[in-house]
Amino acid sequence: SSDTVHIVSQQAAAASYPLRCIHIPKTIDNDLVGNDHTPGFPSAARFVAQAFAGANLDNAALPGVYLAVVMGRHAGFLTAASALARKFVDDGPHLIYLPERSFDLERFLADVKAVYDRLGRCVIAVSEGIHDVGGRPIAAQLAKELEVDAHGNVQLSGTGALADLLCEEIKNKLKIKRVRGDTFGYVQRSFLGCVSDVDQREAREVGEKAVQYAFAAGRNGSVAIQRTGTYSVDYTLQPLDAVAGKTRTMEDAFIAPNGTDVTEAFGLYLRPLLG
Repeated sequence: SSDTVHIVSQQAAAASYPLRCIHIPKTIDNDLVGNDHTPGFPSAARFVAQAFAGANLDNAALPGVYLAVVMGRHAGFLTAASALARKFVDDGPHLIYLPERSFDLERFLADVKAVYDRLGRCVIAVSEGIHDVGGRPIAAQLAKELEVDAHGNVQLSGTGALADLLCEEIKNKLKIKRVRGDTFGYVQRSFLGCVSDVDQREAREVGEKAVQYAFAAGRNGSVAIQRTGTYSVDYTLQPLDAVAGKTRTMEDAFIAPNGTDVTEAFGLYLRPLLG
């Protein structure tokens, strides 16, 4: 949407048409550059954390392997939110796979086996955008047929293919009988049962600030949320070309060195947003 607003602003300028273009951020992927976070992400992250909290308890009661695929083609913020479900040292998710790191199927199977041998169970969070070292989506490698969207991207969301395919690999290669896979799909971005109050408040404030900027700033731009202090925010207006067509990914400081977990820095970043 930021790219669309940028294009509209350029066309208006070319036609000398007096049009004020203000982009209001929103994406559960949290992948807009120049933002501490984006409206929608905290509530979706709250859903993911709660869903994994429940899945972990279920898995502890009926041991086996549980794997869930979370939205995020290029940015792993939402998948990483699964880590906030953990309370005790043996809680899942035990393994987290993000698109910021290359995915190797053999190493994945070895990781799962190591956790399963140690705990007798394993809970796994997987981003839909995991890819090999060459950038090719894992879903495209394992599946015989996959849909392609209007931009030529492999359709990753909502098919359930990746979860099913990875579960089949675990069953066939590791000979673990109880293996279950889920794909959260659209429910993670629209579930009304666990809305973050922080997110709810900031989403409205971002809209109000956009109107104020439209009337008073005298320029086009994209509203950005900037964190100040332990937890408070300010709203700034950044140029459209600084946001349009660009993607933010998780910072290295948020990803554990082993590539299958997150750091405490990520927990400190996300915790205030969940409400």
